[in-house]
Amino acid sequence: MTTSLSLNMADLKEDSVFEEINEKLSEGVPAEEIFKELQVGMEIIGERYQSQEYYLSELIMAADIFKKAANSLQSKFQPTEKEMATIVLGTVAGDIHDIGKDIVSLVFSTNGFKVIDLGVDVPISKFVDAVREHNPEFVGLSCLLTTAFDNMKKTIDELSAQGLRNNIKVLIGGGPVDQTTCNYVKADAVCEDAPQGVEIAKKMLGVK
Repeated sequence: MTTSLSLNMADLKEDSVFEEINEKLSEGVPAEEIFKELQVGMEIIGERYQSQEYYLSELIMAADIFKKAANSLQSKFQPTEKEMATIVLGTVAGDIHDIGKDIVSLVFSTNGFKVIDLGVDVPISKFVDAVREHNPEFVGLSCLLTTAFDNMKKTIDELSAQGLRNNIKVLIGGGPVDQTTCNYVKADAVCEDAPQGVEIAKKMLGVK
């Protein structure tokens, strides 16, 4: 449901966003509900970006507001009794964009997932080492450059070559990523945005 907080987030009204967050917290509204309203705002921003109403500069501003807002709520979340799964996350080698990845990291962590964030321009070997060390259920690969598709494919191929692919599901995302990309790199699913990624991951886990 779209609320005034969602719309203020979508309109990039930073001061209004934080005023509303503080008001809602003082009224006893759970942090989880506030976060969901922010997510709806981010979904609207994604739609505006797709329709070219917003451009990269607005996307960067939106990510900054969202990250600040989410961080301000982090300590107010009800602790999850047990993390439902682990995801190793990173922007693949050859790509230094962190906007989408950072939002995915926040959204997954606030939905009960343990997130191992490897950062940007992540070498294939670092993904392999992280999978060996953390034994995750998921690997999330992000990119905003079509030129990084090959490195996305090589990362997945190397996980297979190392015998690590059978135990994990690979989720991919980013502006230019679609089902054709998913088929090319041999990932398990493509995620249009962070909330959809959580939904897909939970479905794969059999969690409602």
